[in-house]
Amino acid sequence: REGKIALIGPLADTGANMPGTWSVATALNDCRTLRDGFEKALAGKATLLYAKGCNLYDDPQLEANGTVFGREMRDPRSAEELERKALKIAKKADVIVAALGEASEMSGESASRTCLELPESQRRLLTKLLALGKPVVMLNFSGRPVVLDWENRNVPAILQVWFAGTEAADAIPDVVFGDVVPSGKLTMSFPRNDGQVPICYNTHNTGRPNKKEGGYFDKFTTGYLDTSIYPLFPFGYGLSYTTFEYSPVKLSASSMNYDGTITASVTVTNTGNYDADEVVQMYIHDVYRSVLPPLKELKGFKRISLKKGESRKVEFTIDVELLKFYDAQLHHVAEPGEFEVMVGPNSTDLSIAKFTLNR
Repeated sequence: REGKIALIGPLADTGANMPGTWSVATALNDCRTLRDGFEKALAGKATLLYAKGCNLYDDPQLEANGTVFGREMRDPRSAEELERKALKIAKKADVIVAALGEASEMSGESASRTCLELPESQRRLLTKLLALGKPVVMLNFSGRPVVLDWENRNVPAILQVWFAGTEAADAIPDVVFGDVVPSGKLTMSFPRNDGQVPICYNTHNTGRPNKKEGGYFDKFTTGYLDTSIYPLFPFGYGLSYTTFEYSPVKLSASSMNYDGTITASVTVTNTGNYDADEVVQMYIHDVYRSVLPPLKELKGFKRISLKKGESRKVEFTIDVELLKFYDAQLHHVAEPGEFEVMVGPNSTDLSIAKFTLNR
């Protein structure tokens, strides 16, 4: 047995929270904990150390509000005692895995939060774990987009684990230890702070669009004084243990009739050291139409598997049905004019090509 891994955090040893909310019929007592899954994954390979480290919240009432229906997990020990034990254990470890975030009942019906940052008790613990100078992996449990701006700037690795259900105890270690290469993509944008909410990729343009690099403050254009207009993690975003390179998107033609099609294609290359899946995404923007169009809309995606060093051409077929929208009379129509086709790994990092729809 080589190496020591410290699993620390209020969500590390609570099976009842693994299924998440809206799991009314789940037998909570049958759900294994993350701690169980790590012990199984590390058996005969490394030593697992565990400490809770802190409660979800310092305030017991706030914790009670978010841990109903058999999900209660509060530890009666003081915050100082919980933290002291966790730091003692973490100092013995080679790597620290911090299981933090929301309990399952902190999202869903009647579970709104005015602050989407990590609760103070957990941020305090995470700060002290990072100060030890050891590699730290943060497992972030949540049932919604949360604010991870500070964590993104300070934590070496973050895995958004949501609430993975009854198989969470095995699925999460599979990814953490590299038995599975992550390929998931976000189905919603993660804001930089609470003030950016609501934020979505398919928003409409404004009369004064922000053109400054990074979307930061530019007087008399859309934006904020204190941050970028863009989300921290955009819709469709997701990292892998490998890297992918995209060629510019190419179109099979520069114009299309109503009864025709156009093929959009890119070549994707696995430029890293691991075989992996990638989710290639296609977005379309109707440059002008009678009803204000979104800046982009997801119109197609394909999951592909690539060996390290392998390249593959990925194609999307565009027909008039993909270009339709509901007009002011609620007719489902496509209007002639210019369209932009965007292909890439997420809704922000895209290459663009244009074509014209002819009447």
